[in-house]
Amino acid sequence: MATKWTIGGDANDPQRLAEFWAAALGYILEPGYDYPDGGSIVDPDGVGPAIGFLRVPEPKTSKNRLHIDIRVAGSDEHDAAAVERMRAKAAELVKLGAVQVREEFWAPGVLANVIMLDPEGNEFCVG
Repeated sequence: MATKWTIGGDANDPQRLAEFWAAALGYILEPGYDYPDGGSIVDPDGVGPAIGFLRVPEPKTSKNRLHIDIRVAGSDEHDAAAVERMRAKAAELVKLGAVQVREEFWAPGVLANVIMLDPEGNEFCVG
């Protein structure tokens, strides 16, 4: 049996990041979590891990060593439908406050990932 776990991250505005990632992942704000210097989101189906964000005084200074990847392609083939899902999800996330940095390709014309930044500049991929 797997161990339940939570991933945690530092933030300047933990509630804002919790709201962004809840929308990005289909999560919800954790019911009953009322901590002014933190934010927490949970999978409404209780399957995925919780994600917590804590306010820290220092700004982000370098590339994150761990990040969340959003997987919408559905396969390693990355056909036209998968590419459309990746680009549509990236566009949706831009409307929520993310920044699209670039697209990476496995080979010419074969989209692998869309590289993005969340509202606080943390790198992540849509693949």
